[in-house]
Amino acid sequence: MKHSSLIIILMVTTLGGVFAQKKVIKTWNKNVVIAHRGAWKTNQLPENSIASLKEAIRIGCHGSEFDVHMTKDNVLVVNHDADYQGLHIEQSTYAELLQKKLSNGESIPTAEAYIKEGIKQKATRLVFEIKPTKKGRAGDIAIAEACVNLVKKLKAETWVDYISFSWDVMQKLAEIAPQAHIAYLKGEKSLEELKAAKMSGADYQYGVYQKGEWFAKAKELGLTINAWTVNTAPEMNWLLDNKVEFITTNEPEMLLELIKNRK
Repeated sequence: MKHSSLIIILMVTTLGGVFAQKKVIKTWNKNVVIAHRGAWKTNQLPENSIASLKEAIRIGCHGSEFDVHMTKDNVLVVNHDADYQGLHIEQSTYAELLQKKLSNGESIPTAEAYIKEGIKQKATRLVFEIKPTKKGRAGDIAIAEACVNLVKKLKAETWVDYISFSWDVMQKLAEIAPQAHIAYLKGEKSLEELKAAKMSGADYQYGVYQKGEWFAKAKELGLTINAWTVNTAPEMNWLLDNKVEFITTNEPEMLLELIKNRK
């Protein structure tokens, strides 16, 4: 009888542990840190590389920002500038871009490869910047559609937030990805205009917020505030004091340490 009771107790204990483990589900890192083009600076990694994304994930950033252009043959690639090592991306095929390597030996990543790496985990979000094209409104709408279609194809909607300097891109995103978090970068729109256009928030250069009542108004309207590109402790502290939702930085390690020391 004692033996049977012991077995039952062990089974209950084990099952209780299993159920408890199932409840511990890893969610997004609870901080404001967005690594600008990944976490690249400290370890001298190429910006916008898979390696810089992995590092942003490793150090525990809430998000890793990356920039996307479209090649001549309609491949979405990750690179900040419109040119890649002397080649204009819009006027080059992906095969031509592959002839040149990043400083760590990686090829220029496709957006697909970058997102596939990002969705292997669920702690760091992917902040997808869609770059304006040189083809005007039609080109901007086309790249917005291609980016959203890629995210849907990869079933990566849960991971991806969108940002852009192009108002045409933003309006298209609000239409075709209404459940996504989308934030405008350029800085000339009021919070009321963003709200009316069904944006999720403002993602402006931090100096914009130093004039006017941005923080209280954003909370009133239910909009998020992100500030870029914030690389010094005084700027970081000012934004943290004002309880912004996100801070985009080239110094994610510094910001993470600063947050830790404020607690």
